[in-house]
Amino acid sequence: MLIDEFLPKYDFVETHEIAIRASAETVFNAVDEVDLSESWIVRGLIFLRGLPSEHLRLRELRGSNFEILGTRKNEELLIGLAGKFWTLGGNLQKVNADNFREFDKKGFAKAVWNFSVDAEGNKTRLKTETRIRCLDDESRRSFGFYWTFIQPFSGLIRKEMLKIVKQKAEMIA
Repeated sequence: MLIDEFLPKYDFVETHEIAIRASAETVFNAVDEVDLSESWIVRGLIFLRGLPSEHLRLRELRGSNFEILGTRKNEELLIGLAGKFWTLGGNLQKVNADNFREFDKKGFAKAVWNFSVDAEGNKTRLKTETRIRCLDDESRRSFGFYWTFIQPFSGLIRKEMLKIVKQKAEMIA
């Protein structure tokens, strides 16, 4: 998996999954095409974080320093980000597929977020996993405190995203 290649060691992790009555190809395409701002929950929580909340497609997150680190067609899409997520502005850093693995600034953390699909008969399991690696003890403490409060909302966003993709994929199938 791409997520294992880009961030095999991590301090925090969150996973969610959903079964969808559609082919892996249909589900993967829905992940790529769906407008996540269709959910008022996602739109509101993203807005509160200070990110653009209109027409929110995964591939359009680049303006917010999220970067597509890799894609395996009909299998996995991986997004990466580095910064001080626990601060107001996030102090987001410019990372990409070439420099993400080597990024190692003290006081920062890096995160990966994937969507993976796995065909199971006439259904496809869509899974999202978020991993965070803190690059020193101080950032690990700061992020851990932040994560205590933000994790339930992070999980809610991801669950909403999975539901939106499910609706779109099953409507197409």
